[in-house]
Amino acid sequence: MNFLSTAFYGVNHAEFIAAIQSAINNAHPDGVFTGDNLFTIGRNLSFLDDADFMAAHRRHALTGQEQSIIWRNYVQCWAAKSVIARKIPGDLVECGCYKGVSAAIVCDYLNFRETQRHYYLYDLFEHDQSMIHHALPEHGATLFDEVKARFSAYPNVTVTKGFVPDILDEVAPAVVSFLHVDLNNAPAEIGALDRLFDRVSSGGIVLFDDYGWRAYRAQKGAEDPWLAARSYQVLELPTGQGLIFK
Repeated sequence: MNFLSTAFYGVNHAEFIAAIQSAINNAHPDGVFTGDNLFTIGRNLSFLDDADFMAAHRRHALTGQEQSIIWRNYVQCWAAKSVIARKIPGDLVECGCYKGVSAAIVCDYLNFRETQRHYYLYDLFEHDQSMIHHALPEHGATLFDEVKARFSAYPNVTVTKGFVPDILDEVAPAVVSFLHVDLNNAPAEIGALDRLFDRVSSGGIVLFDDYGWRAYRAQKGAEDPWLAARSYQVLELPTGQGLIFK
């Protein structure tokens, strides 16, 4: 079982992919993963055996880039499933949902409309030069409505447009079981922690999408001391994510 993508960043793409192919040709042919700046051999790649996850991923991850972050998506699905299975009190929160793809995979995978939980999604959905986060291709005036439409079949999903952390003072759950932070800038992510971390239940999970990426090292640099002051240490995952249990 292999998963092969050519989505790599910060490399001489043609030469790098040729080198990866050469390495694959000289490795055991099973358990190979390439993409999202990961190259592994001899792995179980258990998510490929999870039929419900793979079906949800195929339905919602439509571009090459979206498909390439399958391992990250599975970590997010695992975390959401874990807090629900362990009956950790609280709702789910995603700060920085962009197009809503990862949250849609979670909702599909978990049949989320049938749960008693609520999922809160936040984003600016637009970009201009005054904003500290960087632009993404689908940012624009219509994105907010498109994301709301994506979740129209889920009455227990609330999509909110606004600046994090300010918007959290207006719309946010009182108790959180899973917090996914993907804001692409350090001040907003620290602000989200300031507002929400104390609301995360014991046993809840906080997942940082960008924690392990060199391009977003400022976020790690801000989050490490903030969390250390509360006796927490982030586990950096090979996917580039960071994970803590509350």
